Amino acid sequence: MALMTYAEAAVLAVSHEMEADRNVVVLGEDVGRGGIFGQYKGLQQRFGAERVIDTPISEAAILGAGVGMALAGLRPVVEMRVVDFALCGMDEMVNQAAKNRFMFGGQGRVPMVVRMPIGIWDSSAAQHSQSLESWFAHLPGVVVVCPSTPQDNYSMLRAALASGDPVVYMEHKTLWMATGEVDPSKQVVLGKANTLRAGQHLTIVSWSKQVQACAQACEQLAAAGIEAELIDLRTIWPWDREAVLASAGRTGNLLVVHEAVQAAGFGAEIAAVAAEEVNCKVKRLGAPRIPVGYAPVLEAQSRVSAEAIAAAARAMLV
Repeated sequence: MALMTYAEAAVLAVSHEMEADRNVVVLGEDVGRGGIFGQYKGLQQRFGAERVIDTPISEAAILGAGVGMALAGLRPVVEMRVVDFALCGMDEMVNQAAKNRFMFGGQGRVPMVVRMPIGIWDSSAAQHSQSLESWFAHLPGVVVVCPSTPQDNYSMLRAALASGDPVVYMEHKTLWMATGEVDPSKQVVLGKANTLRAGQHLTIVSWSKQVQACAQACEQLAAAGIEAELIDLRTIWPWDREAVLASAGRTGNLLVVHEAVQAAGFGAEIAAVAAEEVNCKVKRLGAPRIPVGYAPVLEAQSRVSAEAIAAAARAMLV
């Protein structure tokens, strides 16, 4: 076990995969100098510019090159800097990477990991602060991952590179300096949630950085005698239906919380399935359908606070 940051855990994961397989390559803007968050620090110096490839500023070209590399037998890690910029390369993601295996009967595979950092990035305004995981959950043919801890960022990045399919890998923009213990030997299976706290009164499901606010809300609720079970979904698609439904069926109450806009967010899918399958009481809590503001007072309107989560939980139990 070693104490490291979320970014350092990502560097370690990629370096281990590059050591194990020469077909693993990295491409994107600024990766040679370590990436804007330090998530590739030292990799070009270690593995060379032929495997850690600085690219022009063209997301469509970067993603298109990644798809081609994957089809030719490489295992590319494609850096988009932030999910907001990835929108410039959506055709390559939606119409090429996601569909190739299906359209050609499995003759072609796209074992590509596309890193698209999500979430509110402090004082970065509407074009740099979006959480768009539900867009990709709606897209057949891709896996969608949202790690919340340094350990998960290490283990899940390695699992994503081993999956053999295109993975949309969504790290939160403000988690890079978060620290935690990392066990390099720990393996995870994509699609399996992590129950962080046991409880009997209600189930709270979340992912990415919003898990932290939910954990704070659980402490507030516990002080009032309410025991909430907290589940970190970790993988948006495939999501762990078994774990969520078992918990919601036992507690009878399900609160799904995410930083993304609540309207048509992935929480709606979880809530609908739970209502259909276990007939529990459900509630969603997400951001209002507004662009994230630049001014702190406006940005705060898009945040889902621990206090708001605790209030929503209490309201369910009335």
